[in-house]
Amino acid sequence: MRKISREMPAEWAHEVLDAAPYITVSMTLADGTPYALPLSLARGSENVFYFHGAQMGLKMETLKLHPEVCLSAVTRCKPVVGPKDNSFTLEYRSAIAFGRAETVTDETERIEAMRAICLRFLPHHMPAFEEAVKKSMAHTAIVRITLSAPPTGKRKEFDANGEEMKYGRMK
Repeated sequence: MRKISREMPAEWAHEVLDAAPYITVSMTLADGTPYALPLSLARGSENVFYFHGAQMGLKMETLKLHPEVCLSAVTRCKPVVGPKDNSFTLEYRSAIAFGRAETVTDETERIEAMRAICLRFLPHHMPAFEEAVKKSMAHTAIVRITLSAPPTGKRKEFDANGEEMKYGRMK
C-alpha cells in the first residue's frame, strides 16, 4: 500500500466487505484476460464468503479453471472539496482480499450459505426462506470463497475539523 497512513486493520476491512452493496470478484479467463463481476456476497465466517448463481456459464467455467480470485469493495464513497486546501478529492472506505473459489456440494453448507445470503440482503423475508430454497436449490450453484489471508482496508475520511483521519484514527 503506497499511503500506509490510510491503512486500516483486517477487522475494519471485514466491516467494509460486510457493508458494501456488492463486492467485485476478479478472476482470470482461460486466455488470461481479466474478468471482474460485481456480485452479492455474504460472509459465512471470518475467512469465508458465499455467492450464488447459475450452475453454468462463463463465471462458473472460469472459476473451475482458475479458482484464484480477488475481492474488492468500496463504501461511503463521495466526492468532496478538501476542507483545508480546497482540492477536489474523494472520501471512501475500501477493502481488498484474495482467496480461492470452489463450488459447494455439501447440501447442509449450501443451505446455510443461502441463509447467510438471504439474511444479508432480504432479512425481512426470512419467513419465506424454507419454501424459496426448496424451489431453487436444484438449479442454483453456491460458490465458497475462502480467503488466503486477512483482508486489507484503506480509507480517506476527514474529521469535523477538516483533518484527515490517518493511521487508523477513528475520531
